Amino acid sequence: MLFALLCTDKSGALQLRLDTRPDHLAYLEDLNARGILKVAGPFLGEDGKPTGSLVIVKTETIEEAKAIAEADPYAKAGLFANVEVKAYNWVFNNPEA
Repeated sequence: MLFALLCTDKSGALQLRLDTRPDHLAYLEDLNARGILKVAGPFLGEDGKPTGSLVIVKTETIEEAKAIAEADPYAKAGLFANVEVKAYNWVFNNPEA
């Protein structure tokens, strides 16, 4: 099952995001290599700077998806003000469909 991790950065936390980015990317690369990661990228503010993240993962349960969200280096560093985990149905342009 697919789950969307909708992550909103804390206000004024851009430097924390930048400092933590290498560890975050390594984490996503590992998820990708294991076939768990489907889509990932930042949300952008009007100024073009990151304000959060969208990560879509494939797991058996929402609990597993939540554990992935909690283990993200961005989350561990305290970057996010809010993280929502929602079941997701990829209808259009799904390469696995």
